[in-house]
Formats: sequence, C-alpha cells, structure tokens
Amino acid sequence: MHSKTVPGRPDLVFPKHHAIVFVHGCFWHRQEGCRYTTTPSTRPEFWQAKFDANVARDRSVHDQLLDAGWRVATVWECALRRPEETALAANLLAAWLRSSAAEIQIGNADVIADENAE
Repeated sequence: MHSKTVPGRPDLVFPKHHAIVFVHGCFWHRQEGCRYTTTPSTRPEFWQAKFDANVARDRSVHDQLLDAGWRVATVWECALRRPEETALAANLLAAWLRSSAAEIQIGNADVIADENAE
C-alpha cells in the first residue's frame, strides 16, 4: 500500500496501474470551494502561512509524480463522509484506475453529481 520510493507520502500505491492515491483532508489541504475548508479565527496569519505551505508542498509532490510517469488521484475527505458517498467515490476511483487518465480529483461535488446521474 504505502511506498517509501516515491515522492510525498501517498496513501495508496498501485504499481500495476502505475497510480498513486492521496486522501486529503479538506481543512489541511485546502480543497477549493469546500465547506470544510475554513480558517480558524485566531491567529489567521499563522494558519494562512501553514495552509499555503501545505498547498505548495502538495502541488510540488503532485508535479514530481506526474513528471516521473505516475498517475495521481486525490480523493477529498468530503467525498467520504457518508457510506453512500464513499461507495460512489470508490467506483469513480476504480473507473479511473482502469482508464488511461493521468489524474483525477474526487470531491463531494463529484459523488453528488454521480449520485444524481443514477
């Protein structure tokens, strides 16, 4: 599952599919537009600097992995909050693994859109 031979700390590594999966918390990794991406009211400058560093590191690792030929998926915490959303996120991830797409991001909006399509 985990690998120490690739940049960053991916949550899942699928060598057969040459794919990496990160499961990111919306708060710490700052998913754009997510209701869980909030900033604490105390010491906002400290928090903003911390969040900016997290986002920059995530972007750097993401780019390094793509440059090395890995496919990269990011599954956001908000897509995993309810069991039915988790199942839909898993289906989207499985379809991506079988595809040739280089990257995918799966957030709450994706599982809601997929749920409404059924």
